[in-house]
Amino acid sequence: MPFQGFTAEDFDVFHIDGLEPRMEALIAGVRPKLNELGEELVPFLSILTGEEMFPHVAKHARRTVHAPNDTWVAWGPNKRGYKALPHFQVGMFHSHLFIVFAIIYESSNKVIFAEALSRHLGDVQAELPAAYFWSTDHLDPRGTAQADMDKSAFAELSRRLKEVKKAEVTCGLRIDRDDPVLADGDKLLNVIGQTFETLLPLYRMSF
Repeated sequence: MPFQGFTAEDFDVFHIDGLEPRMEALIAGVRPKLNELGEELVPFLSILTGEEMFPHVAKHARRTVHAPNDTWVAWGPNKRGYKALPHFQVGMFHSHLFIVFAIIYESSNKVIFAEALSRHLGDVQAELPAAYFWSTDHLDPRGTAQADMDKSAFAELSRRLKEVKKAEVTCGLRIDRDDPVLADGDKLLNVIGQTFETLLPLYRMSF
């Protein structure tokens, strides 16, 4: 069945109290859609990056007490996992869907990216849409808009990636949960594809 997009009920999962009830709802309603999305975009991302990409849907297996506030599917060039390498993600908090490039704290590539970001900052500032968001914590639904990222903000981001063990970076588009594009599978796939194309230079910079 073609990818159908996301509904208000999918986002409302994050309002369910308790780890087990929320996980049951995620597994029953949201995870199948993330699995579909993951498989749907593998050919596109493999062609885009020039390397075989593999989908990884969040399992939240380490959680024993606190219910997850977000969930996602990630694509990376390693079949066994994605956390150690730069990757792409589509995921959701209760408030929005995110479509991002990411390097999380477990990856040593964050230093490579930080140095490349410093060298190519002018291009990054000129080419990324003002509405994109940067974040240094993938668990935080907030972040800073590209339009508000001046040279000092990028310098601090680069410094943290190089010096702070837990530092990480995500960048990309956020779509409000009420945006009708989310419920149209074909339109949403187009938006995701366009966003990943725009983010490709960041991915290239991280190797």
